[in-house]
Amino acid sequence: MIDGPRWTVIGLGSPLMGDDGLGLVALERLRSTFDLPPDAELVDGGTWGMSLLPDIESATHLLLIDAINTGVAPGSVITLTRDEIPRYLAMKISPHQVDLRDVLAVAELRGTLPSETVAIGLQPDRVEMFVGLSPTLEHRLDDLMATIVRQLEAWGCSCQPRPEAVCA
Repeated sequence: MIDGPRWTVIGLGSPLMGDDGLGLVALERLRSTFDLPPDAELVDGGTWGMSLLPDIESATHLLLIDAINTGVAPGSVITLTRDEIPRYLAMKISPHQVDLRDVLAVAELRGTLPSETVAIGLQPDRVEMFVGLSPTLEHRLDDLMATIVRQLEAWGCSCQPRPEAVCA
């Protein structure tokens, strides 16, 4: 039983696939530059698949950070509400092929997908084997972080900048 709000922020992606690692970069920036309430959980979701289900189900407010391909200009900030986020169960070649859409579908079927679920990210520029973000996404990180903080604060999750982060 959840007594009050429990904010869960999950950074997604693979740092070995260029811009696909955006969610992890943004999650680390959030962790290092803001103090969040004790009921806020920051989760390195990487490509963990179904093991993310307990984190999703224990949240009242779920924020997913990822590179989101909607076909708009690279670097565009994208926000998807709960009903806009794709989720489905599909035939797999291997049991290791579980992705976030499957995890969200399971949470939906179990009635545990938080009603307050949002995905925020940037349109990727380069998703290929390389480490780091493309210059396009590097230049848009501040805008992405501002959007993430606005969403968390709209949900009542206080994001206090760390003094050392403001001076940096």
